[in-house]
Amino acid sequence: MVKKKAGHRSWAPKGGKVKGTHTGDIMSKKTRSALMAKIKDKGTKPERIIIEGLEAEGLKFENHVRTLPGRPDVVFDNLKLAVFVDGDFWHGYRFPLWKHKMALKWQEKIEGNRKRDQRNFRKLRRMGWKVIRIWEHQVENDPTKCIRKILTVISNQGTNH
Repeated sequence: MVKKKAGHRSWAPKGGKVKGTHTGDIMSKKTRSALMAKIKDKGTKPERIIIEGLEAEGLKFENHVRTLPGRPDVVFDNLKLAVFVDGDFWHGYRFPLWKHKMALKWQEKIEGNRKRDQRNFRKLRRMGWKVIRIWEHQVENDPTKCIRKILTVISNQGTNH
């Protein structure tokens, strides 16, 4: 289906904190702002990989539905299934392990993103939606496994309706 990418970024071993204490920025505010402005919130590479894999399976779905909390990346409306493909940094994968390395401004930003994500997931579940969250590193390590996870939920949802 989808080729697995070699290599993976390193996270702290056995749940320990990431080493280091650097909290400053090596870029000027202007340079950092220009760099951050280039970061996409939709159509990211991990998202494209998942979408291409689902399309290869012949599935029909919508993207970034504005009427749903959090604008899920992939939506199977008839099954009430929402899929989020979240970036490890912006959505704070294992954030407590590395937040000490961030300036307070970025700690607050990422913590706010995590709280917003939790609120949106709860809202969707209260509305009767099943929510799947796939992390960027999961797609990088094994995109086929990520797509199979979605397909499994779809086949289970299909038999429950």
